Amino acid sequence: MNIAVFCSANDIAENYTKPAVEFVRLLARNKHTLIWGGSDRGIMKMIASAAQEEGGKIIGVSMKILESHARTNADEMIVAKDLGERKSIMSERADAFAVLPGGIGTLDETTHILELKKHAVHKKPVVLLNTDGFYDGFKTQLERMQEDGFLTQEIDEFVFFAATPEEALAYIEK
Repeated sequence: MNIAVFCSANDIAENYTKPAVEFVRLLARNKHTLIWGGSDRGIMKMIASAAQEEGGKIIGVSMKILESHARTNADEMIVAKDLGERKSIMSERADAFAVLPGGIGTLDETTHILELKKHAVHKKPVVLLNTDGFYDGFKTQLERMQEDGFLTQEIDEFVFFAATPEEALAYIEK
């Protein structure tokens, strides 16, 4: 499977990097391809390196404005003209989506893919690796949206919150 991973290009604390790297190692060991934002910085660099160390294939999807930060030794590097095109390419190429802790860009990519799933544009698995409860607030917000009628589907119909890398990959593979 091609698994798109949304995450940050920032350097982040080990309590987040360790599970992120472990998830990608599992992904590569299980012969899945990593599709990621293409950056050779921060956690994006760490997960790309981890996948390659395990013999995995990596496909980067960078943007024109970030091209100077793109990893040079990816199996494939696509340079999109802008964020909209980048999200479209990742969505088309992926068989599943995994969301690691990240910032506004990660949240944007996540809500985009969830909105597409809500409207049945795709039926691909979406999992959030909820390291140290990072996405508890997001889950609470989704629950509030559902309770107040803004979200008519059950949350677990379109997104899964995984506590561990193993649980995240198991959800994707089932």
